[in-house]
Amino acid sequence: MPVPIAYLGIILIWSTTPLAIQWSSQGVGFALAVLARMVIGVVVAGVLVALWRIPFPLHERARRAYLVGGLSLFGGMALTYWGARYVHSGLISVLFGLSPLAAAILGAIFVGERSLTPVKLIGMLLGAVGLATIFIHGDTLGHEHALAGLFAVLCAVTVYSGGMVWLKQIGDDSPPLATTVGSLTVSLPLFGLVWWISDGQLPAMVPPRAGAAIVYLGVFGSVIGFALYYYVIKHLETSKVALITLITPVIALLLGNWLNGETIGLRLWIGTVLILLGLSVHQWEMLAGFRRRA
Repeated sequence: MPVPIAYLGIILIWSTTPLAIQWSSQGVGFALAVLARMVIGVVVAGVLVALWRIPFPLHERARRAYLVGGLSLFGGMALTYWGARYVHSGLISVLFGLSPLAAAILGAIFVGERSLTPVKLIGMLLGAVGLATIFIHGDTLGHEHALAGLFAVLCAVTVYSGGMVWLKQIGDDSPPLATTVGSLTVSLPLFGLVWWISDGQLPAMVPPRAGAAIVYLGVFGSVIGFALYYYVIKHLETSKVALITLITPVIALLLGNWLNGETIGLRLWIGTVLILLGLSVHQWEMLAGFRRRA
């Protein structure tokens, strides 16, 4: 596959995933929606692993990676789906843009990484100000539980980032699709338990839009997007890959406005710009160091 097509594919998938998460829960419930997505994802990924004869390691380090990946996937997705009922779809993408900042903080605290340089601290401060701008005016986001939804998604970002830091520390070199199958398999019983506790019933009819969104997320959001991302980072320098996290939040906000009628107020734009500016400053030092080493 040509790299530009894969790059564009990641942008499209990551930009549309938040809106698809909201649509998939309508008439179905968030617990069943995320469970169905993960079932589809593990089936598709498992078939690809079998057809392409990709090794599926079961050594100790691989098992640890599957466990950590599955737990972080469960925590991140469960919180995201729950919070997505109360916040704009575009905001989900904006908050997940904070993942590199959260990973840097967690890496410094728990792994001892020396990542909190003055420039990165400035980037984190800008991101925090942008996040505060959104939270302070969360009651204007169109839902009475918007603040709870924002907090849930922010917790999801923290869990997701913590999982990345932990996986990096484990250092497993299993094929990405094998890690995907292992992580999804670990997470499935947990998603099933949440569905059973929260509802435990199948709807009499699945709305067509919700069904299409679940299938889209299971195939593209959980498998193809993951494979494309690893393909791109293998063929492109870090600076170009990092631009994805700056592009997708803006597109997600616009898609939510155009396709879901979500209002984008001035304060929301200001908070988004501050977060993206902070992310740019945070990544700039890393990219400059990468160029110097090259």
